[in-house]
Formats: sequence, structure tokens, C-alpha cells
Amino acid sequence: MWNHLPNLLTLGRIVIVVIIVIVLRDEGAAAGAVAAGFFFLACLTDYFDGQLARKYVLTTTLGKFLDPLADKLLVVGILVMLVGMRREPRIPAWLIVIVIGREIAVTGLRAIASGEGIVIPAEELGKYKMIFQMFALHGLLLHYNYLGIDFHLAGMYFLWISTVISVWSGSVYTARVAREIRAQRREGAGA
Repeated sequence: MWNHLPNLLTLGRIVIVVIIVIVLRDEGAAAGAVAAGFFFLACLTDYFDGQLARKYVLTTTLGKFLDPLADKLLVVGILVMLVGMRREPRIPAWLIVIVIGREIAVTGLRAIASGEGIVIPAEELGKYKMIFQMFALHGLLLHYNYLGIDFHLAGMYFLWISTVISVWSGSVYTARVAREIRAQRREGAGA
């Protein structure tokens, strides 16, 4: 049972995505706060599943597949729901297209690299991107003013920062994959 706990936490995060999408069908302040609470819970499961897997050497092939999938479903699901909302001010759809496009591109690059037998671990920039995305999504989910804080505005600042880091890290990742594939092919041709 314990050796499956990281994967169970990851599956729980995928279930939370469904819950958040259902909750966000209501655009009110209470629904936004509930969704932000579930998002916080999802962030905790993301932290703990990785910690448990590394600390107790419980990494599995399934976990290596599910963890990034759950992360992407969480971010993309929330962003799509937020863009579809009519509450003002709105989030620019083109900005979300950039964020989602980067996620799809990096996933595709991982598949290409894997097909070539190359495993490229996550970059430090990608971790910073995720941290800023977490702050952005919390603010954007809360959306309204609480205790004199404009959560939508704060969320947008963090979203801009995470988008810049996202494009930057995506470029670094693309260059690294291309370099690794070229090096592997040169080695194969020289053998």
C-alpha cells in the first residue's frame, strides 16, 4: 500500500482537477474560493508525491507518466475554465494560448527525446515557472478583492512572470533536446 502512495496522491490530483472544473461552472466569489482551496490541496499533493517517491525510492514508470500529466491537466484545466468565464476583468485568451502551447510543445519534445532514448530531467527554470503559476492561479481563482488585495491583479502579475519564464524555459529545453539528439546521432555515426 505505502509503495503506491505517491501514485495515489497523483491520481488524487487528477480527481481534484475534475472537482475544480465542476466548481468553476459557477463564476461567483464563493466558488472561486472553493476552487482555490482545492487547487491548494492539489499543490500539496504534488509536493508530497514527489517527496515520498524520492525519499523512499518509490519512483515508478507509471508515476513518471502520471505526475507531469496531472500537473498539466491541473494548470490547463484551470486556465481554460478561467478564460471561459465572463467575470471582469478577463484574462487575455492569447496569453493562455502561449502558456498551453508551451506545455504541449515541451510534452512533444519529451516524447521525441524519449523515442531517441534520451531522458532530460526537469530544468530549474521549469520549477520556477510552476511556482509562479501556482501563485498566479490562486490569485486568478480568488479573482475578487479581499482585505484590500486585488487578487485578479496579483494573479495577472504572477501569470505574466510565469509566462515569460515559461517561454524562456521552453526555449532552453528545446535547445537542450536538439543538442542531445545531435550529439547522440554523431556518436552513432562515429561508432
